Parts: sequence; structure tokens; C-alpha cells
Amino acid sequence: MKKVKLIYNPNSGEKRINNQLDDIIKVYQENNYLLMPYRLNIEEPISKAFDEMDDTYDHLLLAGGDGTIDMVLNAIKECNINLPIGILPTGTANDFANALKIPNNIKEAIENIIKSKPKKIDIGKINDKYFINVASAGMFTDVSQRINQDLKNYIGKVSYYIKGIEEALYLRKFNIKVHSEELSYNGDMYLMLIFNGKTAGNINLAYKAEIDDGYLDVIIFKGMPIPKSIPVLISVLRGEHLDHLNENELLYFKTKKLTIECEDGLITDIDGEKGPDFPLDIECIKDGIEILGFVKE
Repeated sequence: MKKVKLIYNPNSGEKRINNQLDDIIKVYQENNYLLMPYRLNIEEPISKAFDEMDDTYDHLLLAGGDGTIDMVLNAIKECNINLPIGILPTGTANDFANALKIPNNIKEAIENIIKSKPKKIDIGKINDKYFINVASAGMFTDVSQRINQDLKNYIGKVSYYIKGIEEALYLRKFNIKVHSEELSYNGDMYLMLIFNGKTAGNINLAYKAEIDDGYLDVIIFKGMPIPKSIPVLISVLRGEHLDHLNENELLYFKTKKLTIECEDGLITDIDGEKGPDFPLDIECIKDGIEILGFVKE
């Protein structure tokens, strides 16, 4: 019987996973897999999940939101684990799972994972850390870090919206220097996002992105007078395509590698968790991981 290592965050997504563990184990057993669960907790390093793993393991199953998947990904890379990964979207924010078209229904997601073949996809790297969906800096980007964990677990996505509204009341520009083979920019911005996936907060911003094209999609909302910034912000919140915005308002380009400098004390965010300090060296790692359950349209 093949083994599968389940690594799950018991606190993700209003603790959704805790009521579904038996169903997950049942589906795997019915398909002749032995599921070996590991519960993440802050007292122990994630790498402990890989203790005593051997070649009898078929794949890893990760259950949680973007932040959980990101943290486990970094542990996987640190420990040189080379197994295909299945993802169960049980977090508050599941943007990466959405980019992979993974069903929210847990049983359906598992069946897709078990039936599928591994697919190589890209991941991002920012300094010495990896990311799966989006790295960002500027307004709104550290909202997840500043939300009380109990509030996040209790009211889920509503807590993000509350903090986002508070942030919008205080528009602030930041000066950055960006350099890549495709583009250089030295000026003000409100918000910068570097996508491997497509969405942030379920808003489809990187609509040109492909998860396996070897490129990151960079979006920079430039600093501009407040009367002009409000319509741009509304367009973003509506999830509208950004093609109607001109180069004085927005930069959108694809790149394999870029560097970013900022001296304004900006905090970076990687998939909802605190990222590294500036300066930033960012690159796309082509075919960085193998994913199960992903069917490209």
C-alpha cells in the first residue's frame, strides 16, 4: 500500500479541515493509500513533518490556505523533498488553489489528485524564500499580517475587507527602483504585486499569467493624485481588466527576473505572510514543483 503524507494547518479557514479529516482518510483508504497525517503547530519546525519519510511515499497532500502552502513549500525545498504535491483548499485565502482550478469540494479535489499525473509548474523566489502565488509590497499587502488571528479564524474573509477599508482611508506613496531586462522604473507607487498565480484576495489582477510559462507577472500601481487614484482603486476591487489604464497609472509586464529597491521602510508580503526586507532579488523558478490535480485549460 502506497503512503501519502498529509500536512495540515488545523487553524486555517475557520478550522474547516478539522471536520473533514475522517472523510479525507476514508477516500484515500478506498483508493488503497495509507494516509499519514501531520498536524502543523507553532512549537515545532515544519521540517519535522518529513522525519522518517522513505521511498514508499507516493505524494504529499497539503491542506490549508496560501500562507500554509507557502510555508510548507519552503520547508520542502529546504529538506530537498522531491515528491508531487496535492493541495486541498481549506484556508481563508485559496488564491493559488483557484489558479490551479482545484475544486473546493474536498472529496472531488482528492479524486482529481489521485487520478491525475504530476504536472510541473513554476514557483517564485524572492531573496532566499520561495512563494507560490504572489509577493507584494505597498498598500493593502500586509493586511493579513495585521489581522488578529482569532478574528481571522472567526469571521474569515470579512476580516480582510474590514482592514482593507481602513487602509484605503490613508493613501500613501512609496518610492521604488525596479530593474529587469524588460523594464526599469524609478518613481512612486501605491502598490506592487509580483504574481506566479493569477489572483490576490480572489481578485483576478494577473489575467495574463500562466502557471507554467517560466515568467512572473509584475503589476505596479503608480503614485498619482488622489482624484485619479480612486477610479483605479474601484477598477481593481471590481476585478476589471486593467488594459484601460495608461502607463502613467499602471505598469504590467512579464519577466523571468527583477530587482527592487526601496528605502521607505516598506514591509513585504509573501502569500499572506511576512516577506524579506529590501532590496529584493526576485526570479521565476521554471518547473519548480510538481502538482497533482491540475488540469490546464
